[in-house]
Amino acid sequence: MDLETTPTHNTLPFRAADFSNLAEALDYAAQGETGCNFYTGRGEVYAVLSYARLRQEARILARRFLGLELERGARVALIAETHPDFLRFFFACQYAGLVPVPLPIPISLGGHEAYVAHLRSMLTSCNASVGVSAAGFLPYLEEAAEGLDMAFVGDPVDFENFPESQQALRPLESDELAYIQYTSGSTRFPRGVMITQETVLDNLAGIIKHGLKMVPGDRYVSWLPFYHDMGFVGLVLVPVTSQVSVDYLGTREFAMRPRQWLSLMSKTKATISFGPPFGYELVERCIRAGEASKLDLSAWRIAGVGAEMIRSEPLLRFAKALEPSGFDPKAFLACYGMAECSLAISFAPLNTGLQVDRIDADHLAKCHEAREVPGGNKEDLSPRTRSFVVCGTPLPGFEVEIRDQEGNALPERHSGTIYLRGPSVMSGYFNEPEITRRTLSADGWLNTGDIGYRLDGQLVITGREKDLIIINGRNIWPQDLEYLAEQQPEVRTGDALAFSAPGPGGKETTVMVVQCRKKDPAVQACLVSRLKQRVRSELGIDCYVELVPLHTLPRTSSGKLSRSKARQNFIEAHDWETQTAAAGDQ
Repeated sequence: MDLETTPTHNTLPFRAADFSNLAEALDYAAQGETGCNFYTGRGEVYAVLSYARLRQEARILARRFLGLELERGARVALIAETHPDFLRFFFACQYAGLVPVPLPIPISLGGHEAYVAHLRSMLTSCNASVGVSAAGFLPYLEEAAEGLDMAFVGDPVDFENFPESQQALRPLESDELAYIQYTSGSTRFPRGVMITQETVLDNLAGIIKHGLKMVPGDRYVSWLPFYHDMGFVGLVLVPVTSQVSVDYLGTREFAMRPRQWLSLMSKTKATISFGPPFGYELVERCIRAGEASKLDLSAWRIAGVGAEMIRSEPLLRFAKALEPSGFDPKAFLACYGMAECSLAISFAPLNTGLQVDRIDADHLAKCHEAREVPGGNKEDLSPRTRSFVVCGTPLPGFEVEIRDQEGNALPERHSGTIYLRGPSVMSGYFNEPEITRRTLSADGWLNTGDIGYRLDGQLVITGREKDLIIINGRNIWPQDLEYLAEQQPEVRTGDALAFSAPGPGGKETTVMVVQCRKKDPAVQACLVSRLKQRVRSELGIDCYVELVPLHTLPRTSSGKLSRSKARQNFIEAHDWETQTAAAGDQ
């Protein structure tokens, strides 16, 4: 039998993140009746955590933290499983003056060794003093922490053995770090984004007041991982700082039963939920005939879409499939953000659905100008036409410039690198001063690494400057794939280039082009098979591997290997529409 979940309606007066720190935000939310509910993959509530109870238990844990006599601002690594314990320990750090560091769980990172190495690189990078994990993931954490100078590594039950200190709690102040957020990019070279209390609270206020225009009575449902910036800031911190209830479904449970997302939305009459495009696409493929009519999604007023390049076609198919449920396609809300800006940068207007800009792709590639193509039906689209979803207007406080390679600001519809500055921008990467200097200028301008253009003051994102590969909401560094190739006996350093390219149906596909030094077809077939297996094991993704002769990888005029040129050559050489099975066969 289900537990009694936290209510939607709250007698507490609504406040939109106007707090000096996250501890104060929880102090206020705890005066009301709302909170968090945790569901199994079968849709049953297994834990209810009101904000009042969360505050009480977090403060008990905070006093236990004080007993460890850690220096103020010491880092506490938390394996970010979708579980009440993560919230308890995160807010315990806020009250104890410690900096929490959410770390990923092994959903798609590959095998045991790869995950342990990934954890160890982050523990080392942030100089963690404490590591906490649920019992199921504790062996990984313990192995990753072996030999490191840490005061405690264990599970929440082990932590209960520590006595509560009688010292007064002194929560993190507005100019201190609120947390360190690791970007979801390189598994070998993780970067910890430093976010202060005032930085994240400014972003939270912008999301609540301007991006979502939240009102009392809103309710969230989320299946996004707690270690991802959208899942953590958007679906953990926003509910607390706006005093609304939220229903959580674990990411692994969603992957196994995608329709449970819709069942929870229907059951709770939630009004807000977010996901990357692939999440909506996954659900749409699973909906059976007649199933949508059994759901009630009429309350779903904001179906946020972000975290990767947004294609409109899968979302429109989702809306069509869910039409009998009362889902309104105007609920789609395209947004743009990144961990380096706490989370959100821009939101499309509410209640307007997806706005799509059709442009001449050849002209964009040659002239870096997004020249509009007159409207027409989808069937009329030529191969030279591309459609981009408009990601809306930047939140108040953000200055945004589109710059060319020389750093000059560009006018509307001219494509270039997106730069921005504002109070929501990070203070830098933890223990990475050189990378920080290359990314964040002395006067506060952040190089996002994204390529895009402005359209009537709104942002349109067209790609990544640094060749970052984004697959199913994950950022994959090409260097990680190339490194795996270079470990093979048939391949030498500099013999591989990795990138993403439009695959069958326009879906982004990971590609690796490798110079093979062996001509025996059997050896080549073995290498391709081995590389696919290693990539799948290490990174949890599928990869199309193409072998090419020596001395054929493109280089720049200075002699450097060129991923962008390799990508262009690959796209020109492959007609994916007639080779739909190619990626799947590999």
